Amino acid sequence: MTTVRSTLPDDARKVACEALQDTLVDLLGISLVGKQAHWNVVGPRFRSIHLQLDEVVTAARDFADTVAERSAALGVPPDGRPETIAKAFTLPAPKEGWVRDSDAVQVMVEALQDAVGRLRERIDATEKADPVTQDLLIGVTAELEKQRWMFDAENFPR
Repeated sequence: MTTVRSTLPDDARKVACEALQDTLVDLLGISLVGKQAHWNVVGPRFRSIHLQLDEVVTAARDFADTVAERSAALGVPPDGRPETIAKAFTLPAPKEGWVRDSDAVQVMVEALQDAVGRLRERIDATEKADPVTQDLLIGVTAELEKQRWMFDAENFPR
């Protein structure tokens, strides 16, 4: 079996691919959290929140694909298996059952905020190891910050 060879030195590849794998887990988890809330949201803002949740799910899934392909391009197979996500995902998620629109918004704000914080740490970690991966993570962060802002604005004023 042939493996994909990286253009990065082993130590830089390790840093970059750890950041990419951790980001993949967060993105796939966010897409699942968003879909769970999407299917179960109730309340007077049902339709707008329902549609907004689909937007964040689409963004997370699209970026997950890009992040996974970057890892593969660096010679490390990405791991998006359900058991991997279930074991490693630690961002906030909605409770079981129906979710009030305001609660769905709040859980998305918290999950996205936590994910952005982690991404900023990964951006710092990849600065010297792999600026290409760092650039990708910067783009993911910008989109997740935008999504967080849009959800946060839904619950104004508190």
